[in-house]
Amino acid sequence: MDVWSWINNLPSPNNWPESDSQLVLQLASSKNNQDNTTKSILFIAERTYGSNTEALVTFSISLLGSLDLSNNTHKTLWVSDPCPISSQKHFLQLTLLLQLVRELITRSPTIDSRAPIPLNLDMKVVSLTLNSVDSDDSISHLFHLVLLSRLFLLCVCDSPTEFGSLYFQTLAPNLDESIFSSNRVMKSFLSSLGPDGELYFMRTIGYMLAKWLIFKDISGIQPLSTRAQNQHLVFSYAKESHGLLVLKGYAPVQAMTRTGTSQQQKDPVYGFLEAKESVLRYALGHQQLETVIQLEYSVSLHEGFIHVGARVDNIRLHVTRLGLTGEEAGAGAGEYAEETHFPSRVQVWVGPYGSGIVSSLSLGRSTENPEREVETTKVVKGSFGDSKFPTVKATARSGGRAKVRNWRWEQEAEGNTAVMDWVLCDNGSGAEVSKWGAQDNKIGFQKRYSGAWRAFSKKGGVVFAGDEYGEWVRWRVGKEMEGRVLKWKLGGKVWLSYWPNQFKTCYGETRCIEWCEDVDLPLIARQ
Repeated sequence: MDVWSWINNLPSPNNWPESDSQLVLQLASSKNNQDNTTKSILFIAERTYGSNTEALVTFSISLLGSLDLSNNTHKTLWVSDPCPISSQKHFLQLTLLLQLVRELITRSPTIDSRAPIPLNLDMKVVSLTLNSVDSDDSISHLFHLVLLSRLFLLCVCDSPTEFGSLYFQTLAPNLDESIFSSNRVMKSFLSSLGPDGELYFMRTIGYMLAKWLIFKDISGIQPLSTRAQNQHLVFSYAKESHGLLVLKGYAPVQAMTRTGTSQQQKDPVYGFLEAKESVLRYALGHQQLETVIQLEYSVSLHEGFIHVGARVDNIRLHVTRLGLTGEEAGAGAGEYAEETHFPSRVQVWVGPYGSGIVSSLSLGRSTENPEREVETTKVVKGSFGDSKFPTVKATARSGGRAKVRNWRWEQEAEGNTAVMDWVLCDNGSGAEVSKWGAQDNKIGFQKRYSGAWRAFSKKGGVVFAGDEYGEWVRWRVGKEMEGRVLKWKLGGKVWLSYWPNQFKTCYGETRCIEWCEDVDLPLIARQ
């Protein structure tokens, strides 16, 4: 399915066939041996109105019930805007790409969103970003990823069932290679969309990947032993912006590595579970982790050295339910509405590359040493006179009081890298939730999105901000590095757990995902 090269090899306006002719690329097909019919998905280019000096081409996607094009049995699903034929490098592909991106954003499976969908993207910025990438191969894979996403909505969501099956069997396997190979350009591309456009675009991509991963589970395309390979279906990028080091990451829950489950003795796929638990697993599969890590940094000059500091500004974790309408696959309707994964542990690390550049790292928080108040009351009473029976007894009473928090926060160091760790603990036992097994008591985490003592927001997310977690960590750098750009690493690892909230089931699991990105830090004085 090399549509990029096919468009690149379209004839020039002077050599184009007759004005009413079509150039056809078959994207996928399958033959039914019983009735000898063939189902096909076609990509069509057609020269439209305009002179040779202002030639236009229109692209379309059609479904065909037979390979015999003369019988005119195809159904057109989608038509592009007319695109000028230009000698500019990859002009047609980039023009088509921008239209497809806008359409994917408008079809975002956003649930209960209060923000308007951003239709007025700065496509000039997006186009300049793509043109600045020096790898045509990387851009072509991004183009195919976007096209595959649009085909997913057309074939799976807007077409008869047989064409949805055809998509998953023939086109969806290309997703793995397209995502893996477009990783480089994707980092710049997502940033150019703006925060709203990026969020809606990634939710559309996440919905498609959730369906693809569930299909692989159900159909047995990918056995359990190779599921760790799905980690290339996650996205992240990092940048320095206005005094912040920012890491953003997106991960479909199904693509995260399972670290524990309440049914260790079984391969917990749909065929091994009872009917209601299978539906639950199907609903849980339509979720995506959205992570934003923002660290504020400072650079100050001193006699003989440079102080570089970093502190938590915001760490935001949100698990989004993905679905298009109504009760569509995990949209959150009915008895599964409150059944979602929740963050149970977060680890963030930041530090410079190169051992000889930084002389020392100083952490800003001591190891947790909680205070505990103990109250003791003693009462001593005795008998008086010659009475054989004491009228008063001696008693002693003591009590303890301590602060209890849902999240335990620690700082550590690995070489010159600062590591910050947030661990969700059970209020009663103090046990780490991410390490719970089937035998542990999880009553405290039922109805976890309501009540005054809940550990999460009403929507199931969690925010760590500088008001409570803003202690600085600092590095000392040689004065000779002033004015230079230092390469830093910024990473995060997130654990998501699921235990029943309202639904009655014994099923539970914990998954994790890890991102690590490079970011350039300018050593220019900034307080």
